[in-house]
Amino acid sequence: MKIYISGISGTGMGPLALMALKAGHEVYGSDLTKGAIYDELLEAGVDVMIGEQDGEFLRAKLLEGVDWFVYTSALPEDHTELMIARSAGVKISKRDELTAFLVKELGLKMVAVAGTHGKTTTTAMIVWGAIKLGLPVSYVVGTTLGFAPSGAYHAGDKYFVYEADEYDRNFLKFHPWLAVITCVSYDHPDIYKTPEDYKRAFVEFEQQSEKVYGNSLTHVYVDGDPNSGPAFPDIELLLAGEARREDEWWALVTLREIMINEGLEVEDKKIADILNEFPGVGRRFERLIDGVYTDYAHHPEEIMATIDVALDECRMRGYKGVVAVYQPHQNTRQHEVRDGYLHAFDGVKRVYWLPTYLTRENLDLVVLTPEDLISDLANRGVAEPANLDDELFGKLMKWRDDGYLILLMTAGPADGWLRNKVRASNLLWDAYKKSQSGGVES
Repeated sequence: MKIYISGISGTGMGPLALMALKAGHEVYGSDLTKGAIYDELLEAGVDVMIGEQDGEFLRAKLLEGVDWFVYTSALPEDHTELMIARSAGVKISKRDELTAFLVKELGLKMVAVAGTHGKTTTTAMIVWGAIKLGLPVSYVVGTTLGFAPSGAYHAGDKYFVYEADEYDRNFLKFHPWLAVITCVSYDHPDIYKTPEDYKRAFVEFEQQSEKVYGNSLTHVYVDGDPNSGPAFPDIELLLAGEARREDEWWALVTLREIMINEGLEVEDKKIADILNEFPGVGRRFERLIDGVYTDYAHHPEEIMATIDVALDECRMRGYKGVVAVYQPHQNTRQHEVRDGYLHAFDGVKRVYWLPTYLTRENLDLVVLTPEDLISDLANRGVAEPANLDDELFGKLMKWRDDGYLILLMTAGPADGWLRNKVRASNLLWDAYKKSQSGGVES
């Protein structure tokens, strides 16, 4: 089958494209800019067009034959490629339908990791453990992995580990063999108008799953949990931060369930030892250079969990404390969650608060400023408005030189800004060292 994916190089669609390719389908697509999975797609031989999606590339592919047009939820309904696909009469869907199709076509048991926070890290931990244990697992993770491609399928795989996103009700397309729910806390007010609506979607997801582990709204189908004490007395979870250790727990019980289903001998300590070596993933407390980390947190509960990880990292590595940079995501969300900021930044030395990254907005709402949102903090004296500029980067590097851990939290463009600044400053430093050594690297 020939599959065209619009928005192919991002963390949502790119891994799915890689899996479809591995499953024997012909895959190509387009994207406005090079996303996080772009290099992996090129390496796999996927034909990707980057630039203005004016329809020219899609029309050329339609002449070759396109069976299925798949598009990202970020695409507006009047997008040129979507309108062309409709006029061509090809099958059209979002990514969830293609995912469900591939799982059924390949006869895989789905392990779906859902939840407001923690699902990316937990999914990646399960993948890390499955690879180390040699389990027959394929997967798609919504981020880059330093230890493997973001999506993979091998002939003979029996399980499919998937980060099941609740946004746009995507996860309701699936009927998992095992659902893992990290937590349920109201989010995405543009999709779910009330907290009750949000919870109902998770209950529906549970009801259509064969087994459920985690912070379920109806039951907890596991002997023990990370908050009430370990069910396995011989194991010790050692990753920094309570939130990451909880993710580690759910990864452990999931891997254990797969091994039991495979009829394999289960050694809980061995699984825990493997998970304790988990190297992390892109955008989830990702270290860019010594003392500088970036994270996807953009919700008060995520922020608190990430700061807890950072403070634990400070204790383990000897940093003086945490200096945070925060870029809120979506003004609509800020109106819903601003009450949750009260203690979100407790424990940090300084917060640089950026303007909200605006996307998919309700234009009737007043745009909340950094000053508006800072006023909601219990420790508002540590926070100040800031912009993505050289002045801010200079302040951050001074804090780092003084022994503090720098933590950026954003679901927007601030991540790319920081990466570019760090890369440029490293290049300048390398050039300086080279000039001081007479052109010879020391």
